[in-house]
Amino acid sequence: MAKRQNQIGTQQNNVRTLENDYVRSSEHKANYSKQKKIRFRRRMFVFSIVASVILIFLIKTNINQSEKLAQKEQQKEEVLAQLEEVKEKQELLNLQIAKLEDDEYIAKLARKEFFLSEDGEIIFTIPDDDKSKENE
Repeated sequence: MAKRQNQIGTQQNNVRTLENDYVRSSEHKANYSKQKKIRFRRRMFVFSIVASVILIFLIKTNINQSEKLAQKEQQKEEVLAQLEEVKEKQELLNLQIAKLEDDEYIAKLARKEFFLSEDGEIIFTIPDDDKSKENE
């Protein structure tokens, strides 16, 4: 049995390929097919790298835009809060303008602020508590 396996082994080593057009054409087709697969894999690899770079760029851009949008929303809220404050001040000023159009209010304000008096009135000034404490 060992002899038989030895004979098979030696026969396999003695096998030569034929040198004809068909064999050369088959080898050429096999090499071409192998080269084609290698080129396809290389193209797919390059395409994958380019696609992943583009995808990373798009994701990064999206994240940056989201951050900018959040900042703008915060600025909008701050500006709206300032707008409300300004509107309240405007309302108070409009109310004060309406009061200043009334002659009685102007007279009362002049008496209070500038110690003006009407005919026959006597004005008494009472010192504030702070001034009396400073004098002691």
